[in-house]
Amino acid sequence: MLYAITLNYIRSVDEIESHLDTHRDWLIEHTRQGRILVAGPLEPRTGGFVLATCENRAELDAMLENDSFYVHKLVDYTVVAATPALRAGDFPAQWAPDAKAV
Repeated sequence: MLYAITLNYIRSVDEIESHLDTHRDWLIEHTRQGRILVAGPLEPRTGGFVLATCENRAELDAMLENDSFYVHKLVDYTVVAATPALRAGDFPAQWAPDAKAV
């Protein structure tokens, strides 16, 4: 299952920046494990965006609960699940196995 996750900052920029290194470490760890496909800040800088793949919502929630932004209650998360039906031919099939490549 693919998940689009929007992080919305609910604390001051100083508080966000004080935990940015540990948040990036969390992003890198899950990217290396194949769970996070892309991630980055929103424009304007009001939060961030993560595209992730997990077996189910419980796995995603367990992953999110280890993010320092979650632990320190710095962001609100909006999560939307999707089951892709189409994918670009270059998009890895492992992340959208049931999607038709076009």
